[in-house]
Amino acid sequence: MFRREIPDVTLKTRVRDDALGGDNPFRWQDLKLRDEFAGRRVIVFSLPGAFTPTCSNEQCPAFERLHDEFAKVGIDGVYCIAVNDAFVMYQWGLKLGVNKVRLLPDGSGHFTRRMGMLIDKDHLGFGLRSWRYAMVVDDNRITHWFEEPGINDTGADSDPYGETAPEHILRALQDPAPAMGAEELAAT
Repeated sequence: MFRREIPDVTLKTRVRDDALGGDNPFRWQDLKLRDEFAGRRVIVFSLPGAFTPTCSNEQCPAFERLHDEFAKVGIDGVYCIAVNDAFVMYQWGLKLGVNKVRLLPDGSGHFTRRMGMLIDKDHLGFGLRSWRYAMVVDDNRITHWFEEPGINDTGADSDPYGETAPEHILRALQDPAPAMGAEELAAT
């Protein structure tokens, strides 16, 4: 079930294009994740959803705050993927004042499903969402994996947060010993 490489998925994003003019100068643009991450070392973290409490008050702002510290340990970019559409992710970014972390929409959950992290939160009215996880991706290969406990606890109202905290990931990257996680990346 665990992947050593990220799946080949294209996300539907919106990009500003001032040539369009008007109140909404954005156009659709496909973002091929494997192309985006090729030749780069990035952090990708995923969370249950934009505008939710832990995601908005803790996790995303903390990654934004520590962005420069990640750059010092060789990280080329930090990305947040959520099972939300491009419009929601854009408004969430504005609300949070995020400008270093790139917020990516996985509106249909294709990436999240292929990562094995799509869960049913319908009991909370959310529908299908992502479990909270994070990874370091080096040229499309997952080198470090961080996942909150309890993904198999169906129907649980809990939303654990700790393993995927940016401080935890930063410590792992600063440690010279290789730390993969997820049963050592499924025994490579």
